[in-house]
Amino acid sequence: MSADTTVALTGWGRTAPTAARLVRPGTYQEAVTAVRACGAPGSRGAIPRGLGRAYGDAAQNAGGAVLDMTGLDRVHAIDADGGTVLCDAGVSLHRLMEVLLPLGWFVPVTPGTRYVTVGGAIGADIHGKNHHVSGSFARHVLSFELLTADGGIRTVTPGTPLFDATAGGMGLTGVILTATVRLQPVETALMSVDTERATDLDDLMARLTAGDHRHRYSVAWIDLLARGAATGRAVLTRGDHAPSAALDALPRTARARRAPLAFRTSRFPAAPAFVPEGLLGRTTVGLFNELWYRRAPRARAGELQRISTFFHPLDGVPHWNRVYGRGGFVQYQFVVGHGREDTLRRVVRRISERRCPSFLAVLKRFGEADPGWLSFPLPGWTLAMDLPAGLPGLAAFLDELDEEVAGAGGRVYLAKDARLRPDLLDVMYPRLPGFRALRAELDPDGVFASDLSRRLNL
Repeated sequence: MSADTTVALTGWGRTAPTAARLVRPGTYQEAVTAVRACGAPGSRGAIPRGLGRAYGDAAQNAGGAVLDMTGLDRVHAIDADGGTVLCDAGVSLHRLMEVLLPLGWFVPVTPGTRYVTVGGAIGADIHGKNHHVSGSFARHVLSFELLTADGGIRTVTPGTPLFDATAGGMGLTGVILTATVRLQPVETALMSVDTERATDLDDLMARLTAGDHRHRYSVAWIDLLARGAATGRAVLTRGDHAPSAALDALPRTARARRAPLAFRTSRFPAAPAFVPEGLLGRTTVGLFNELWYRRAPRARAGELQRISTFFHPLDGVPHWNRVYGRGGFVQYQFVVGHGREDTLRRVVRRISERRCPSFLAVLKRFGEADPGWLSFPLPGWTLAMDLPAGLPGLAAFLDELDEEVAGAGGRVYLAKDARLRPDLLDVMYPRLPGFRALRAELDPDGVFASDLSRRLNL
């Protein structure tokens, strides 16, 4: 185990840094030792942390310990016939893609970045562009080993209270050490992608409703600065894993024809360490949005793209989160159910009228709700946006949106939250009492704690 150091940590949004003692276990026993030490009287507890891609304060623990689990990163076993993998929780989805794609398998769910760990994927119960078909990540987990507050290691399986509390539980039930995950078969490392433009929000929702069932993956970039008749205009992108036959359309010299399952990524220069405050203001974001919308095809079908291009375009720009400047940014994501489209329309209209500069805004449809007690998805509509943290009046504005979302039976995503008021949490997550009761039973001394858990009384 590496020597403990006190460091300042933030989420990916780079807001609200707090200092904690960073512990990096290199073995399961070292993780056990670290957890037992964090239960001592006067301790501020511990929280596991992966690659730091939670946007808010979920993997911070002011004055306590943060367990960096990336040192436990072994792939133990791959069942290439049955399509499962057993790996440490510190393994990233990027590493799994490197290992699995050449064997004809892909991760079952991926968010907008592949630089998240398997433990983080379970703890946040991440979702992707395929939720309407595949649900969230934990739905594909066959079992995991959980290090609990008493220093014991439990094998946890679906359908049990501990599984459902841990999936989406933001690391507060224990430290995931290993997981067995069911995989998605693929024939190539390419995607067949359809793209089309939607003229406004109603047009976009109609297209998503009518066509999502024909594709495994679906997402829309939405222009939140467009106003009037163009409010909610968008570029809709849908895709499926390209079959081997699709490679016939490529030139005979194409690398993808020679190695159809090779995992290839793009890499661009890193974002600079210093970016002037206000660079992403209304004018620059407005220009970007206008260009992005107009350069998109009105309709294009069957374009072949790399997996990394389709799923993770921003991963090609290291440290892209710096572009918002030192003040950082807030990622705000909410979901409202089917039948609550008027709430979505009002929120989009309010954001547009307020001229909130977000160039990373996406709308998706969710499928069935997941079993995790604090899992985010509900059947309905989810909108995610990045907003500069220094926008005047942003906190009060987002508080108002929270109330509107909660009043419509919706919720915000805890893995991206950095500022929700605790009084709304019980309204948004009705299974929260059961989660708190299980935590109190498993962890009466509060060994696992985070800035998020204290802020929201989790």
